[in-house]
Amino acid sequence: MVQVSEQRFDELVGEALDSVPGELMRLLDNVVILIEDADPDDPHLLGVYHGVALTQRDSDYTFALPDRIVIFRAPLMAMCADEDDLRDEVAITVVHELAHHFGIDDHVLHELGWG
Repeated sequence: MVQVSEQRFDELVGEALDSVPGELMRLLDNVVILIEDADPDDPHLLGVYHGVALTQRDSDYTFALPDRIVIFRAPLMAMCADEDDLRDEVAITVVHELAHHFGIDDHVLHELGWG
């Protein structure tokens, strides 16, 4: 288990987002990325996407509240031995949840090695 400050964890999430190609980041639409300690219903969950994927939006998608990507700090730190592991796992989790925003499901993500 590795421990980092909330500020350092925020920086790691920022680094992960910075590593996503700009072409993809510009396609994000009506989504906010949040960091929370842990999901109260599933304390082992690393991240979650709540919203309507871009591939499922139609003309009725107007004035909607932003989609939410939540990255959970505590379970990510608990599974990592050091900060390098944490950096890698945060990056994987961020990409995984961004992929859901783009309509890519878990099955495809696992096939691509982003499980």
